[in-house]
Amino acid sequence: MAETAPQPGQSWRTSVPEATATDLENLLGTGMGAAQEQLERNGGFLPFALVVENDGEVRLVAVSPADSASGSSDEFDADGMIRDITELLRQNREDFRAAAIVCDITLVEEGSDAIHVATEHRDGAVFAAVLPYAAKESTREWEFGELSADTNEPVIWVD
Repeated sequence: MAETAPQPGQSWRTSVPEATATDLENLLGTGMGAAQEQLERNGGFLPFALVVENDGEVRLVAVSPADSASGSSDEFDADGMIRDITELLRQNREDFRAAAIVCDITLVEEGSDAIHVATEHRDGAVFAAVLPYAAKESTREWEFGELSADTNEPVIWVD
């Protein structure tokens, strides 16, 4: 059974082993930072993944838009790219102990875009977070909201 986000009043770090929490927090922070940097530099970002290899090194994993199901570079298929990344991670999961999939989502109820980072550890722990963002039209800078926990299900260490 997978660990889920802590209940209200429960600390994330006390709900999973220390080493697992450290891996997932590292991926979460690195994923959020990389996505924010891409937004600020390029005005957007394509889905990507990060992994903590068995030796502790963090590595970026990505597929090109042309590798996604659509095959078109004009309109990329983000869902197809996420499926391709997920499959690539599943096929190589023995090479790492934790992974995060980072993508751009729309928060319909809030009417906002957000960075979504879904982390997963081979021991079954999962954690996800969202960071809403919007462009300030007057300055063309990005404004980021509050980071909040989100739910997710394991997709890599499942059979």
